[in-house]
Amino acid sequence: MKIHHIRNASMVIETNNHVILVDPMLGPKGSMAPFSFIRHKARKNPIVAMPDNSTELLNKVTHCLITHLHMDHLDKAGEQFLIENNIPVIGSVRDEKELLKKGLNVVEVIEYWKQKEFLDGTIEGIPARHGYGYVAKPMGNVMGFYIELKNEPSVYLSSDTIYTDDVNKVLMEYEPDISVVASGSAQLDLFKPLLMTTDDILKFTKNAPGKVIANHLEAVNHCPTTRTQLKELYAKEGLTEKAIVPEDGEVIEIGNKLK
Repeated sequence: MKIHHIRNASMVIETNNHVILVDPMLGPKGSMAPFSFIRHKARKNPIVAMPDNSTELLNKVTHCLITHLHMDHLDKAGEQFLIENNIPVIGSVRDEKELLKKGLNVVEVIEYWKQKEFLDGTIEGIPARHGYGYVAKPMGNVMGFYIELKNEPSVYLSSDTIYTDDVNKVLMEYEPDISVVASGSAQLDLFKPLLMTTDDILKFTKNAPGKVIANHLEAVNHCPTTRTQLKELYAKEGLTEKAIVPEDGEVIEIGNKLK
């Protein structure tokens, strides 16, 4: 399996038979308004361009997973790409109406804790809580995914979430080979953080049984945690070999299943 990190939470999972795009934010640098104006510098989003190798990679996409509808996970350019190429889309049952309204080719919707057939394996929806305290409610529905494909490592896409009992359950009981954690510590001008604090990112990484990929970094203006800061924390905790903090456009090759 190859994991192609594109930008922010946008990534591609490439197997022998399938090329799965996750959360396409594909617009050019500065194509969206800032998400924070006071707490963080009010730069237009995305704050970085797409990597040079993205077009060739996107041309191979066969399916798309969408964890939620925020613009840093599905922007207008992402919608246009999916529509123009008639890409089969899989998302949360709670987002089905909105996805269809956008004109996307929704072929499957997923429910929390219910396993469904997916390609040559299975997929299951995992609850995600997008923020600490009150802010999680207005941030709305988010779904993580636990994916098992034939002869491939299992993958847990935790999506935009804080560390919860549900997250812990997947790490401890499902034992994913690869776990992806949104690590930018996003925060709006008001309320508590929307994503895991660095303490919870470290907890997630320690509790994950396999490799951890940290994404949602240095691409949108309300995410203050940098790759350098996270790598330094991982090194301090002895987690450098376990955690991967990819650059935009980086390709990660993952070996066999753990079990």
